[in-house]
Amino acid sequence: MAVETRNMRKFLNDPSQVVKESLAGLAAAHSDLVRYDAAAQIIVRKDAPKRGKVALISGGGSGHEPLHGGFVGMGMLDAAAPGEVFTSPVPAQMLAATKAVDGGAGVVHIVKNYTGDVLNFKLAAEDAADEGIKVTSVVIDDDVAVQDSLYTAGRRGVGATVLAEKIAGAAAENGADLTKVTDLVKRVNDRARSFGVALSSCVPPASGKVIFELPEGEIELGIGIHGEPGRRRAALGTASEVVDVMVEAVVTDLKAKRGSKVLVFVNGMGGTPLLELYLVYGEVDKKLRKAGLEPVRNLVGSYITSLEMAGASLTVLELDEELIKLWDAPVHTPALRWGV
Repeated sequence: MAVETRNMRKFLNDPSQVVKESLAGLAAAHSDLVRYDAAAQIIVRKDAPKRGKVALISGGGSGHEPLHGGFVGMGMLDAAAPGEVFTSPVPAQMLAATKAVDGGAGVVHIVKNYTGDVLNFKLAAEDAADEGIKVTSVVIDDDVAVQDSLYTAGRRGVGATVLAEKIAGAAAENGADLTKVTDLVKRVNDRARSFGVALSSCVPPASGKVIFELPEGEIELGIGIHGEPGRRRAALGTASEVVDVMVEAVVTDLKAKRGSKVLVFVNGMGGTPLLELYLVYGEVDKKLRKAGLEPVRNLVGSYITSLEMAGASLTVLELDEELIKLWDAPVHTPALRWGV
């Protein structure tokens, strides 16, 4: 088999404490950028709340690091609410994050389209409104692989989440108001499409077992970030053949005009080295140009992972001049840094 099911070798103390201990380590490693509220289990920008600044928070299950805690800092998120591994955070976490970063200008919730995340963020927003905090919420649903999944009604939220956090975060840093920041998150979601593939499963620490079995020589096309089934399984071909499937799925659904400038995000699922991700990017770049699109910005690396899953996802965002400017704006977080 391509996946070993009998042994799990991970750096753990107590599997039930892995998220809390990891968050404490994140804060210790980046104490100049973030702080960890252990009681609420949230990561907060060190200088939050910033008076008069629109704040952005996101969250979701852990196991996808650096999403979301790694994106807290200047020019991106103001706080993150991490749940247990592959489990939505609870409304109390999201409310605590909202209150911790509210500077009086409102708070934007960026929510991946997973049922638990959507429901719990909605409850937190209602509670925040009861306390006089103005909250807007945007659901990210950029995954074109499947319409519904085990965890969602409608499309899943994946790679566009990071792009929205960066672009809207830059606008908020520059003083944009709540309506503008919210609209930018929506614009990124509307103009982005994603598709992922898996070469292996992964092993959640609590169970010690792989989520699914993937027979030798097969690939899962359209995989979710929690090991959800994709569109289909197929024989593992060359990188070029796999990228053909990914690009076709994204480009067909995006329907960008020929000549459009795009941002290309090639994301590793946790177990795929940069050696392979850059190879994938090279194939994507060639195929997008052949399709009449112009990659002018890119992000390559493991930014939305599924523990140690081998695989990759592709996100393509159709750009305009404002989005390019905001993408290029300075950012300083544990996982992303440029322009500073």
